Amino acid sequence: MSSTPLRVYVARLLGLPVFDPQGEQVGKVRDVVVVLRSDGGAPRVVGLVTEVFGRRRVFMPMTRVLSIETDHVTTTGLLNVRRFEQRATEILVIAQMLDRRVALRNTDVVGAVFDIAIEQSRTRDWFVSRIAVREASRGFRRRGQTHIVEWREVDGLMQRDEAQGATRLLAALDEMRPADAARMIHELPPERRRTVVLALDDERLADVLEEMGEDDQVSTLALLDSERAADVLEEMSPDDAADLVAGLPADTAAQLLALMEPEDAADVRRMMSYTEETAGAMMTPEPIILAPDATVADALAHARNPDIPPSLAALVFICRPPLETPTGKLIGAAHIQRLLREPPSSLAAAALDQSLDPLRPDATIDEVAAHLATYNLVAAPVTDDQGRLLGAVTVDDLLDHLLPEDWRDRANARAEARAVSPEKRA
Repeated sequence: MSSTPLRVYVARLLGLPVFDPQGEQVGKVRDVVVVLRSDGGAPRVVGLVTEVFGRRRVFMPMTRVLSIETDHVTTTGLLNVRRFEQRATEILVIAQMLDRRVALRNTDVVGAVFDIAIEQSRTRDWFVSRIAVREASRGFRRRGQTHIVEWREVDGLMQRDEAQGATRLLAALDEMRPADAARMIHELPPERRRTVVLALDDERLADVLEEMGEDDQVSTLALLDSERAADVLEEMSPDDAADLVAGLPADTAAQLLALMEPEDAADVRRMMSYTEETAGAMMTPEPIILAPDATVADALAHARNPDIPPSLAALVFICRPPLETPTGKLIGAAHIQRLLREPPSSLAAAALDQSLDPLRPDATIDEVAAHLATYNLVAAPVTDDQGRLLGAVTVDDLLDHLLPEDWRDRANARAEARAVSPEKRA
């Protein structure tokens, strides 16, 4: 007998892994698809939008769902790998229903949809059953009252042209990795996308922008006024910001650079000065940099920072002041594995790898790849003629430049060729 609960709240489904009967993960839940019924009955749940190969979103019919647990969904394992395309009669619960402003019938209660419950009937079909509506907050730090009512007691739920906030979706996006959040935003309807982008804080929006394709970056930045766009660029890593600014019209780029803080703008201009497909153009200018008197404990504390990517945390650079790139003379670099074997109170400079040669900023992409492969490195320093550290090239920086721009589409095509089910949406 299936352990599927009778009632499931949709917001809790977002991001749940989808497993086949053998226990292998085949995707993640990204949304729930419902359709209105001509007889006026409860909206019918027809399937899940599931993210599979190469972040491709496909349609998984509810008939393929074996069970929905608190921490995962189990499917028959047969998925249609054709990219999901929303039909005119379909509504996406997370993208288009959550945060919608509605009113409760026969009351003066007005609020936003906080969550939606779906239930499985005796015929094993799924339907929308209950709506959680939260009133606006009242007073300082006082959360508005939440009402859980039958779906037919709500007015305005299915009207696509009604204003829609972003509170609940923002909470869901906040729990996702930046790459997944970027994909989620890409799939939203245009007006919903604009609402969400404007509601994200600068730091989170910067993280998401770094994971978007060039076209999405430019169109997303265009939704912001110039001052906020400059603020978001300041929150991005200088190399990613430089790539984005380089893709903008010259007058727009000049305007945004003028609005940025002088130091941040200088970093971006410096990154833009390097020739494309060279170590200078692809490097990250903000690796872990410490002074000669820093201890192993200091180095490990910096490496534990969750905001630093693992590839950057693999090396700690010891330099003469100043400690911001371009630094004083690079003394050397210490591998995180070596530092873990040293006493915390000892100097990090005593654990330097004396055999690690730096790259020049004009090193070609092939030279960078050969260097990392030859010495089994995940990161390497880049220095100028005076031996000053300019930044570090990481494996992920290299992959970003080695892979073709359409690599995700190619992965999707290969996945489609391996499809185990030719099933089409009825």
